[in-house]
Amino acid sequence: MNKYEELFQKYNCEPVDAQIQNEVEKIRSKHFAENNNIEVYKQCLNCIDLTSLNGTDTDDQIINMVQKVNKFRETYPDIPNVGAICVYPSMVPVVKKILTENIGIASVAAGFPASQTFIEVKVAETAMAVLEGATEIDVVISIGKFLSGDYETVREELTEIKSSCRNAHLKVIIESGALGTASNIKKASVLAMSAGADFIKTSTGKIPVAATPEATYIMCGAIKEWFEKTGEKVGYKPAGGIVTTEEAVLHYTIVKEILGKEWLNNKLFRIGASRLANNLLSSIKGTENKYF
Repeated sequence: MNKYEELFQKYNCEPVDAQIQNEVEKIRSKHFAENNNIEVYKQCLNCIDLTSLNGTDTDDQIINMVQKVNKFRETYPDIPNVGAICVYPSMVPVVKKILTENIGIASVAAGFPASQTFIEVKVAETAMAVLEGATEIDVVISIGKFLSGDYETVREELTEIKSSCRNAHLKVIIESGALGTASNIKKASVLAMSAGADFIKTSTGKIPVAATPEATYIMCGAIKEWFEKTGEKVGYKPAGGIVTTEEAVLHYTIVKEILGKEWLNNKLFRIGASRLANNLLSSIKGTENKYF
């Protein structure tokens, strides 16, 4: 048995997909209603990574997004601001220059979203994004290498990228929708945490299957086991395809039931979204809102 087989065995990395679906439905039926309220909507908004990751992004579009974040408290004094702004590396200096709110500057890096480039490029891009002002770095595992069973390379790459983050937090995207099984999602989560991930994240939002309640259940379970065995608190970020208030509340509810209330803050829980913020605002205010 090699060290990765031992690692996966230690964290029970053979969950059954059908059983997980049943557990998610139990949580939904028992606890969704109690969390479906305005205070939770506000908490979810405060945990959003307000995201723009389009090939068509311009400086002016990003400046406009940042200015809305800057003026948010003035416009909505009774609602907490978003947790961070997430952009491509070339847009980090734009955000850094304009942002006046004390929130995170997140940047995707390391060959996002496919991660199909040289490790030297991944490390350099990460370091440059941090140098330009990113306080959080979101990277994708080498999915092809993971699916081929080359866990050593996946972990080594993440370890190198983590070192190049310096003081910035590393959020590792496992691209759960591409992994196929609950077992792979659990293994990728454990592997990422073993490499020093500060957060584990479901998805890039660039493939058809993004954040699912089942992925949240599996990944939060992995985080709970990791904390119980190591004492290290790793954050969780569902991302991609979370658009409605109801979807956000369901992911929030699963996190709450598995990890507990101490994870329900934007230091340990984020939601990656570009369209969700306005829907949460609409649910909070009771009228359609298109502020962002």
